[in-house]
Amino acid sequence: METITPRQREIVTLARSQGRVAVEELAARYEVSAQTIRKDLNQLCEQRIMSRVHGGAVVASSVENLAYEARRFIARDEKIAIGRAAAALIPNDASLFINIGTTTEEVARALADHRGLLVITNNLHVATLLYPHPRIEVIVAGGPVRRSDGGVVGAAAVDLIRQFKVDYAVIGTSAIDPDGALLDFDYREVRVSQAIIENARQCLLVADSLKLERSAPIRIGHLRDIDVFVTDRLTSAPLRELCRGAGISVVETAGPDAPTETEG
Repeated sequence: METITPRQREIVTLARSQGRVAVEELAARYEVSAQTIRKDLNQLCEQRIMSRVHGGAVVASSVENLAYEARRFIARDEKIAIGRAAAALIPNDASLFINIGTTTEEVARALADHRGLLVITNNLHVATLLYPHPRIEVIVAGGPVRRSDGGVVGAAAVDLIRQFKVDYAVIGTSAIDPDGALLDFDYREVRVSQAIIENARQCLLVADSLKLERSAPIRIGHLRDIDVFVTDRLTSAPLRELCRGAGISVVETAGPDAPTETEG
């Protein structure tokens, strides 16, 4: 395997800390041409160290997730828009699950003005965002807290989730496979997410389009388990057709007429 240059090594380190790197910013940082940076990124991608995304690249891994702060940085504006669009689909006086994820946290942030909500979550960040609001009741699943991102995972969390039957589930995923499989990195988190899907009357998946470019080793479920898919842009024609055939509503937040909704 090719060795990487000192600059390429620095680029990988920067991507790990920030979540992604942009061609133009790297060109300015290293005082080289954009073409030179693209060559660096292409070489890193050929070695499967990074994966190209529009305008730059992210660290490539199908077995280990990016750090929590790095995930917050990736597609931040898209996640905010997705969060607002998903929150708009949830009425007042509803019960809901919210699982672990930086996008689901944006949904929680956008729910702050709702009233009469009962929110059950295994995400300490979601609980921190919502518990100060007097018109929202928050229940936190018990169990070990994952130090990396404040996620509560394990059998105790699954047991608590199974005691409820709620109106809505808001779930995130680390990757969406071309065949529609929803994927993640931690089997303990996956078990909680599966229990959430099984015990909600309607399930909303919130995921930005970069999730279509990533991979992860553990299967949560399939798009067919979802009722509504809220994303910035559904770029895959086969997945769009899958949603249409399965009756999944797709809400896209990007574009001149955003948000838009297409019925499956």
